[in-house]
Amino acid sequence: MLILTLGFVVLIVGGELLVRGAVRVAERAGMSQLLIGLTIVGFGTSAPELVASVEAARTGSPGIAWGNIVGSNLANSLLILGTASLILPMVVPRGPLWRDGGLALIVTVVLWLVASTTGITVAIGVAFLTLLVCYLGYAYWAERTQPVGASALHEKAESLEVSDTHLHDVQPLWRAILVLVFGIILIVMGGRWLVEGAVDLARLVGMSEAVIGLTVIAIGTSLPELVTSVIAAYKGASAVALGNVLGSNIFNLLLIGGVTAVIAPGTIPGEITNFGLPVLIATALLLLLFAATGRKITRWEGAILLAIYLMMLAYNLVAV
Repeated sequence: MLILTLGFVVLIVGGELLVRGAVRVAERAGMSQLLIGLTIVGFGTSAPELVASVEAARTGSPGIAWGNIVGSNLANSLLILGTASLILPMVVPRGPLWRDGGLALIVTVVLWLVASTTGITVAIGVAFLTLLVCYLGYAYWAERTQPVGASALHEKAESLEVSDTHLHDVQPLWRAILVLVFGIILIVMGGRWLVEGAVDLARLVGMSEAVIGLTVIAIGTSLPELVTSVIAAYKGASAVALGNVLGSNIFNLLLIGGVTAVIAPGTIPGEITNFGLPVLIATALLLLLFAATGRKITRWEGAILLAIYLMMLAYNLVAV
């Protein structure tokens, strides 16, 4: 349990340093704020999930890898949105939610269909990564030609700005590079310890690696999104909190799912195929229903999301 906790702490600290160092290096290199937001911040804030899943896939623990991806999206959509909506009813711009939430829904359905039939192949991973590149290109075009906040990836970057007013403090280039490198080292170490601790915990308590990935690992790697979304909600930026979740879900599916599929193609454990993915599809449909019936996620709707997540956790614990 100690190595699991240590892995969480080191992974999250490393992710924070990676984002800070990368943003400052990119600024010194002359990258625009738009490109930094869509690429550096987007990839950087997904780094903990990416490293944890890649390390799990590389070491022969696909349950942890895919459980982390699906579980993180469940935590984002139910735990984080539910908590943020209880703090402040969340404004729902219908266009971005239907577009970005719809994309995440379609990709989730495709992942479920593939997992239920042929299994995950390298071709699926390449297709996911190609779709991510296309989506990044679209987001860049949309932000340049449409009103600010035209994509979930912009709001994902904005959520970091809202929660950290010192992100762009001027630092010497050498210090920014040192922070970046140190962050990468910590992420690699933390990811390795996290997976080792998760495997040991699964053996100790008799839980499957998939369930550990869906619950313990997913909650731990989603903590940065939870913190930034809650802070955004407290500051009245509810649309930013929503965009942070939608952007994270897209990155988890396309980036982390794509890389995991390329590195370790194969089957997805039954707990994820038969439970995690169907629940995630139903959750995405529920969010689209909330968007269709009003222009905000109210506190009682947030309470529903949070209650679903708690029931899902209870089911996983009882079913082991």
